[in-house]
Amino acid sequence: MDGGTVVAKTSGLGDALYIAGYNASGDIQALGSIGGGPALLVFTGIDKSAYERRGGLRSGQIEYTAFFNSDPLNGSTHEKLSALPRTDVIMTYCRGTQLGNPAASLVAKQANYDPTRGDDGMLTFAVSAQSNGYGIEWGLQLTAGIRTDTAATNGTAVDTAAAASYGAQAYLQVFSFVGADATVKIQDSADGTTFADVAGLAFTQITAGPTSERIAVANTATIRQYVRAITVTTGGFTSLSFAVNLVKNESAGVTF
Repeated sequence: MDGGTVVAKTSGLGDALYIAGYNASGDIQALGSIGGGPALLVFTGIDKSAYERRGGLRSGQIEYTAFFNSDPLNGSTHEKLSALPRTDVIMTYCRGTQLGNPAASLVAKQANYDPTRGDDGMLTFAVSAQSNGYGIEWGLQLTAGIRTDTAATNGTAVDTAAAASYGAQAYLQVFSFVGADATVKIQDSADGTTFADVAGLAFTQITAGPTSERIAVANTATIRQYVRAITVTTGGFTSLSFAVNLVKNESAGVTF
């Protein structure tokens, strides 16, 4: 309790890690680092006896330890990670999987896949994903972990406390899709009742999965207090499993 306000403290139980449309959560032993911010530049004069630093380029990383899973029938973490893709990988870490919970997303390069075999027989792999083009971004989950829609659906709204005019970024993870097409959009509302599409926050039309994407609007765009993720379709679909993280900027000057 601080100044009469009760601060909720939670453990890391029930977390999730999504990698390029793949739910790796069950094969992750530990997350060693989820961090970022501006890289520190040293500006120390010779007349100082302590370092002087200023913020430089944005950065970010997610480092984790994975178990060995080569099961081809139920999803293989080894198959995904051992490929060491040269292209960008979009990752999302969920702090719990409740609607409105915090989530951190990263556009990254997977730098390694290094095994360690302990004397007790434990086999694990160390993986480091380093940011590419953007820093790590913390937002709010607009789906309760993985959401599965069987038709066009208006998701439940999340209350962000107030409107802000500093733009937003959004991340989509699509795990599976059956149907002709579907599009995931972000909508906002001033009162939690009347919603409208946020211009620029509609993801690319989905015709297959898995896939993942990051989108953004200008850092001067207004995002109203209530936000939600909806699905729409032109040709119909029977199953779409996905997750959305919305990063609503609360201050000016967010640039990449």
